[in-house]
Amino acid sequence: MIDTTRAALGLGSNIGDTKANLDEALRRLCEIDGIRLSARSSDYRTPPWGPVEQDDFRNACAVVETTLSARTLLDRCLDVEREMGRVRDQRWGPRLIDIDVLVYGDAKVDEEGLSIPHPRMGERAFVLVPLAEIWPDAPIGDGRTAAEALKDCPGKEDVTRL
Repeated sequence: MIDTTRAALGLGSNIGDTKANLDEALRRLCEIDGIRLSARSSDYRTPPWGPVEQDDFRNACAVVETTLSARTLLDRCLDVEREMGRVRDQRWGPRLIDIDVLVYGDAKVDEEGLSIPHPRMGERAFVLVPLAEIWPDAPIGDGRTAAEALKDCPGKEDVTRL
């Protein structure tokens, strides 16, 4: 029996057909050996985060069971972004697809290019609303669960289920 880890992924898009972009990213992820989708949240319209003027985002979260390491899971997510045409030219700028590893079991990872649980997730309604929908007791790294953090999260009223 191969050990699996429950992990949460955050997905976002605000360029082109955002629904198709999220669906395609999840389809591609599920084709990868060692990743099995166990839950997908509703899609949400969310205001952009950061200083760049841009369209609203479509965000969702997915819970997967994976046999991959946290680093390899991130690498496969980045592969899918690249395959779909993601260009990283502006921090917090518009994006065709963005896939983040939010939670990886109860692991705490702080390596070059990989921080799990995802930093600042407890302050971001666009992450907590969809995550709490499908994994309310997800450990977000500060001693709270996703559902607990959502109670006091600023901006949750700006997150609209689609």
